[in-house]
Amino acid sequence: MKPRPLAPMFDLITQLIDRFGAFGVGLVMLLENVFPPIPSELVMPLAGFQAARGEMSLIAIFVMGTIGAVLGAYLWYLVGRTLGRRRLEAFIDRHGVWLTLTRDDITNAIEWFDRHDKAAVFFGRFVPGVRTLISVPAGLSGMGQGVFFLYTALGSAIWNAALIGAGYILSANYELVAAFLNPVTNILLAALVGWYLFRVARQLLRGRRDP
Repeated sequence: MKPRPLAPMFDLITQLIDRFGAFGVGLVMLLENVFPPIPSELVMPLAGFQAARGEMSLIAIFVMGTIGAVLGAYLWYLVGRTLGRRRLEAFIDRHGVWLTLTRDDITNAIEWFDRHDKAAVFFGRFVPGVRTLISVPAGLSGMGQGVFFLYTALGSAIWNAALIGAGYILSANYELVAAFLNPVTNILLAALVGWYLFRVARQLLRGRRDP
């Protein structure tokens, strides 16, 4: 029997995957793309562990994990495509402080996307944080849905396969890897919360200084 991990996020992910199997993997990967603090670098190796132990189908977790990742990215694509730049900037003006976003962030993201286009969507799937946000300028730029799905699916499939393979290979050392990931996950969560609070406080103070 595998030990019960101590990190809250690790524990929650484990419970979802244990309860819902490959569908749970897809659900968590969808949430990972909507709420970036849930790391695919934790989800997919854990699914690979369980596949190596015969608890889930390797193909099923790969397919469901990739579908979940693509659907999560598509939600952000729709945000950009539906709102458009003007309404998105108006939304950022009203609520951006809580998202730690400014108009400059939107402008920079669009300019970066314009320089890299399809490559940004593909390679962005390998970068934490970017894999979520890159979908917004893709939608804002009017990139075709078929092209977006193709490059998002390809990038997600390659990244998921690598993570699942790592978990599968390391299955014999579950206890060692879990013992390493537990404190690392807690540290990352604390750092993310601290960084978020810092950015919110900085933008609130900046708003008070600016007329």
